[in-house]
Amino acid sequence: MSSEIDKRADFSQLRYAQCWEDADLLLRALVPARHHRIFSIASAGDNTLALVAQAPELVVAVDLSEAQIAALELRVAAYRHLEYPEAMQLLGVQPSQRRPEFYAACRPFLSPTSQNFWDANDAAIRVGFANSGRFERYLLTFSKRILPLIHSQQVRTALLQKRNLVGRCKFYTTVWDSWRWRLLFRIFCSRFVMGRLGRDPAFFRYAEKDIATTVLNRARDAMTILDPTCNPYLKWILLGRHGEALPFALRPENFQAIRHNLDRLEWHTDSLEGYLSSAKPAYFDGFNLSNIFEYMSLPAYHAALEQIVRTARPGARLVYWNLLAPRTRPIDMAERLLPLDNLAANLHRQDHAFFYSALVIEQVTQPK
Repeated sequence: MSSEIDKRADFSQLRYAQCWEDADLLLRALVPARHHRIFSIASAGDNTLALVAQAPELVVAVDLSEAQIAALELRVAAYRHLEYPEAMQLLGVQPSQRRPEFYAACRPFLSPTSQNFWDANDAAIRVGFANSGRFERYLLTFSKRILPLIHSQQVRTALLQKRNLVGRCKFYTTVWDSWRWRLLFRIFCSRFVMGRLGRDPAFFRYAEKDIATTVLNRARDAMTILDPTCNPYLKWILLGRHGEALPFALRPENFQAIRHNLDRLEWHTDSLEGYLSSAKPAYFDGFNLSNIFEYMSLPAYHAALEQIVRTARPGARLVYWNLLAPRTRPIDMAERLLPLDNLAANLHRQDHAFFYSALVIEQVTQPK
């Protein structure tokens, strides 16, 4: 069964070489346990591996893009067959001239499809494949070409100095929030520019909000309410690297837990609808759904929810993000899905991946 978005967008290229949802929030929302089976949208693989680190019974990663599955496969091979410093060099987290050598060590453990994909993308391997997605290249254009037109290196460095809340708000208001910042940010994060350089224009088909205003407001919160020195996603956007602030799957203390539990992971090139249509009823305890519902019409979203609830055990949680297309359960599912709004709102206020306008957490109820 194909997905609605598969008919409108090109998934032959690597769109996301990193996951841009906060894995720490995902783990706190899903609370994975050892007896749990978890369904996860593969994306680039980071957040799927964060779930693997919790040692659940099973994590099933699914993505309709062979390129995204190739990103997950190469991560799995790196975590399994390289040591931590080597894996981080291959990903591009650490500088290296040895990435082709590290890729050669991982290549025999990839599927033929993923081997062909990465063999044809040698440039991505050489720069660090976690920096090579379409969305990452879009963000690097911002950090390397647009941001220097807005603020000097001195000001950009000063933003990442340690301050309390009052100090962060004062710096943002008096130094950072210039007319150049607001103007060029709105242009670069407009639907037109982001559609041309970052996301596929088809991803905005059901958008109901102005993307530039939404992301600008969330960026302000990430620089003021939250501490930017601890934000790996903001640091990568501003500097082109994470520095010492790393997402969950890249932290050295989590490397061995991921490696040790990789046998609990399986992956499939398929759509959510296609995979779940043949899955067992009442099978999964948790669903990491990224923001895929934004790419669906309301009827398709409702049909996907039906499949999810059918394959969910009572008490299973659904976690997903909204950016521009609000998605919450339909009224006719009110007795089967319980919104955990207080938890979602509290976690969303702490979300370091600040793009999204809402975090949604819902729990499958016990059938009557």
